[in-house]
Parts: sequence; C-alpha cells; structure tokens
Amino acid sequence: MQQLHTPHVVVVMGVAGTGKTTIGPLLAARLGVPYAEGDDFHPPANIAKMTAGTPLTDEDRWPWLDAIGGWAHGRAGLGGVVSSSALKRSYRDRLRAAAPGVVFVHLTGSRELIEDRMSHRQGHFMPTALLDSQFATLQPLQPDEAGVAVDVAGTPEEITERAVDALQDLPGPVQ
Repeated sequence: MQQLHTPHVVVVMGVAGTGKTTIGPLLAARLGVPYAEGDDFHPPANIAKMTAGTPLTDEDRWPWLDAIGGWAHGRAGLGGVVSSSALKRSYRDRLRAAAPGVVFVHLTGSRELIEDRMSHRQGHFMPTALLDSQFATLQPLQPDEAGVAVDVAGTPEEITERAVDALQDLPGPVQ
C-alpha cells in the first residue's frame, strides 16, 4: 500500500532583504499550497517601532511568532508557506512548539548583496540601518533543526528552484 504524503509547512526565514516576500509566494506556488506573509502577523506597535528604526525586542516578537505558529499549526497536514525572519533558535523553537512539523528554508547571502537589494526596495518599513542588528541577531539553522539553507544569488526563479530541490532532500512529504 502506498503511503500518502502531505506537504510540509515551510517557514521561509532570513534577515531583512533576503527575499522572503518574493520567494515565499513563488515557493508556495511551486508546492501548490497557500502563502502567508509573516509581516502581516505583526501588531501595529511592532511596525511602528521598525519604521522608526528601532529593533524589536524578544517580548515584541512573542505575539508575532505565536500568530505565525498558529497559522502554521492550522496548515499541518495540508502544507503552506509562511515568511518569518526567525533569526534566533528560540524563535524557531517557539514556532516548532506551536507547529511541530514545520521546516525552515533559510535564505542566505552576503551582507553586500542583501544591502544592495534592500536599497532598491520600495514601500517597505524595514530600513537598511537595521540590517546590522539583523545579522548580529542571526543564529543559522543548527544540524538538529529541520530545514535547508538556500543561497539568494540569482533570479527569484533560480532561488525558488534551489529551495524546492533542497526541500526534496529532507525526509518527508514535499512533492
């Protein structure tokens, strides 16, 4: 008897400017699952702080992570893609506590490339000045965390294909 597989719930993570909002929907389309924009889960106070150039504290992030985790939990067994910087292990642990089956796609790249891309974005609330704090906070995926690192060099389509290929190497259910 053939075992039925259902898609993973994927959290597209990385520092600001790595392309989470671009790659997330493309990845979701390739996997045939819905996409949720992580920034949409931020309460207004968080957006006001970031717009003012003030980094968020862990206390600011807990309700945001809980909201993302709730969405991911609701997609368990169905699949989905959601973006979240998920920079610290403790943040990813919080997401896993809400949705134990999530896997992470960590978008990685050089600071120079990411800063260059950020400088060309229009209408985003995260100023490039916060990039240093993002890199300082970043704790890359550890070997015991379900996920893959994907380089952000190249076109969005190339990055998405690398992510799909890498996810297929994970144990479990990605088509």
